[in-house]
Amino acid sequence: MAHSDAPRSPFPEVVELNVGGQVYVTRLETLTAVADSLLWAKFTTDSSEGLQRDNNGRFFFDRDGFLFRFILDYLRDSQLCLPESFKEKKRLRREADYFRLPELSERLAGLGDPDSEDGGEPEERESPVSSTVGVARAPSGPDAGFITVGYRGSYTIGRDIQADAKFRRVARITVCSKISLAKEVFGDTLNESRDPDRPPDKYTSRYYLKYNFLEQAFDRLAGAGFHMVACNSTGTCSINDPPEDKLWTSYTEYVFCR
Repeated sequence: MAHSDAPRSPFPEVVELNVGGQVYVTRLETLTAVADSLLWAKFTTDSSEGLQRDNNGRFFFDRDGFLFRFILDYLRDSQLCLPESFKEKKRLRREADYFRLPELSERLAGLGDPDSEDGGEPEERESPVSSTVGVARAPSGPDAGFITVGYRGSYTIGRDIQADAKFRRVARITVCSKISLAKEVFGDTLNESRDPDRPPDKYTSRYYLKYNFLEQAFDRLAGAGFHMVACNSTGTCSINDPPEDKLWTSYTEYVFCR
């Protein structure tokens, strides 16, 4: 029987990374695609003991987790593809230098504005939500502002996840905003009983809507010129009766801006 003389790598074929709190999963051959780069040097060693790990065992790098996705894209196909509105070329070039990717660093240097003092662009930090819903900017003007719509929902999942899922209706949709904005958008569909008689220039987090359909709220917000700029959700799980079922409860918020 023939045996391979090639030493076996101490790293798995699929590697999990924690870069500045952002988790990435990629192939080992991607991380070692560029010879003499920092990642090539780290992941071609005979032992993984010298690499720092997080609490979940992922290899940890204390760098910009948002910008690392562009580093990883470059390692995959040696191409530099940036969004048209990308304004962090200088920071990305610094990451390329750290990871010892000189060709990527040179390409980024060539994209700078020659009229600027340092050969690069004036930079503005991009919001993490920009990849999905755009960058949240401070509203301006007399009719501008933010409205946060939230709801709490729950559902039960049995052993057969798809067949046994039992969804429950949203119990209440809450509205947090300036009083005048909430009344303008939702009108008489707004329940003010928990926070009545407040001046229009004050803020509240105690209003809720008289209906239970999120899409109905979204239609009113869109009609008033608002657009979504962020959202977040949390969930908890508890064992139900019978014990095979799991009861999930989630709370979700959507932030709209005009």
